[in-house]
This record gives sequence, C-alpha cells and structure tokens, in this order.
Amino acid sequence: VVDVAKGKALVKVIIEACLLTEEEKVRACQLAVKAGADYVKTSTGFSTGGATPEDVALMRKTVGPNIGVKASGGVRDIQSAEAMIQAGATRIGTSSGVSIVEGKTANSNY
Repeated sequence: VVDVAKGKALVKVIIEACLLTEEEKVRACQLAVKAGADYVKTSTGFSTGGATPEDVALMRKTVGPNIGVKASGGVRDIQSAEAMIQAGATRIGTSSGVSIVEGKTANSNY
C-alpha cells in the first residue's frame, strides 16, 4: 500500500488501541513506521472505545516526531481535544467538530 500511495496519498494505519495490550500497541506502531506509514490512528470508531491521552502518548513516543498520530473516537469537547494534542496528537478525528468550536460538549455515546 505504501509503495502504491507514495507521493499520491497519505497512508494511515489504524491500531484499534482499545483491543490491544500496551506491548501490542507498541509493536503495531513500530511495524507502521517500518512499513513507511504517514500516520497512525487510535481507533476506527466502531469498537469498544476511542482515543485516550495515554494511548496517544504511547503512540507518539513509539513513532517519534516524524509520523503523525491521529486521536479518533470519544473526542467530544475542547478539553478532550486539548488533552489529545498535549499527549502528542497531530490530528483529531471527531464528529463533534462544530460543538467543539462552539465550546459545547457533544452528546454522543462514543
């Protein structure tokens, strides 16, 4: 995928962190870097949990400064968005963007 996308599209690797052990998260990030991915993402949004600052920090530490980290899932207000950025996220995936910009908390089960 990385070879085909080179120069044409960004390649993301979705880790689905809520289903993995810390060791598995680290290994998945290491493999994404080795494969040449442009960024790693915490979750699809279809599993049992979303991004946590702890997972974002672990992913950032593992991939280093040259690979993006996208926090996705469960970001419903400015405080959680800021926490993800402080933990090392370079992108935020949320369906609550309008609510966040308006300073509100989105009503969402995820």
